Amino acid sequence: MLPIDAAAHSSRWRRRHPVDKAVLGLGLTVLAISLPPWPGAVLVLVAALTVLLGPAGVPPRKLWRAYRVPLGFCVTGALTLTVQLGGPEGFVTLADGGPARAGGLLLRTSAASLGVLLFAFTTPLSDLLPRLVKAGVPAPVVDVALVMYRMSFLLLDSMSRIRQAQAARLGHTTRAATWRSLGGLGATAFVRAFDRAGRLQAGLAGRGYDGTLRVLVPDARVSGPFVAASAVLLMGLTALTLVLERLLP
Repeated sequence: MLPIDAAAHSSRWRRRHPVDKAVLGLGLTVLAISLPPWPGAVLVLVAALTVLLGPAGVPPRKLWRAYRVPLGFCVTGALTLTVQLGGPEGFVTLADGGPARAGGLLLRTSAASLGVLLFAFTTPLSDLLPRLVKAGVPAPVVDVALVMYRMSFLLLDSMSRIRQAQAARLGHTTRAATWRSLGGLGATAFVRAFDRAGRLQAGLAGRGYDGTLRVLVPDARVSGPFVAASAVLLMGLTALTLVLERLLP
């Protein structure tokens, strides 16, 4: 199981309905994209960090390990706005207003990423996907997503075991040996994926599969107070942004 999935299953908000957490997490994401980078995105970033490390109880080390990957994409995308190619001053020059645009993009994307992580760190996919059928998503689509979600962990576990076996047999001592081991890893994972899919299909057929996977989900109801508090927080951030935008230069 990936660290973010393990954290979601042990989250303080695990028993809350996904709608509660979607209103808060995805609402913060929408605000980060919609409000001005300064001070709107900054306020959203601070609010998301406060909720993640406070009420949601996400460990800082796990949050950083998950956040550094999207943050790297955010920084890379922002850096491209600081330069321009071609022009009378040279092939690569500093773009006019590029640093300001890059800073605004970095603030928006980094704050939006924290909003998504807030939802991901508190909502396991095994709780979310079965409920999508009631939201109007076709059942076969949800079934495929559930199977892929399960199969991905099995394949990751198989690949980890294969790599350990290769390392124990000195399969990574030289560059040539590493490439041979990598080829063997890919081939073995490909064969095992088809083998597991075949066994899964046979098992479902033996259990009378009729086109719908029926799974048990934790009993949870949408919390009115939680949704109301989230709405108040979102509206407060919006109002504070509008006020500070007028006061600050």
